[in-house]
Amino acid sequence: MSQVLTLSPGLGLGLAVLAVLVGLTGFGIYTAFGPPAQRLSDPFDDHED
Repeated sequence: MSQVLTLSPGLGLGLAVLAVLVGLTGFGIYTAFGPPAQRLSDPFDDHED
């Protein structure tokens, strides 16, 4: 008979929050340094004195 892994609700919620944070961090790094970064503009370069 196969065993089913059961998690406490607190542990499941913690893992879900951790997964969301890791995903958002990865998306932010990809957006900042990956191919989409070519479309970003630098506001300091736009307003030189």
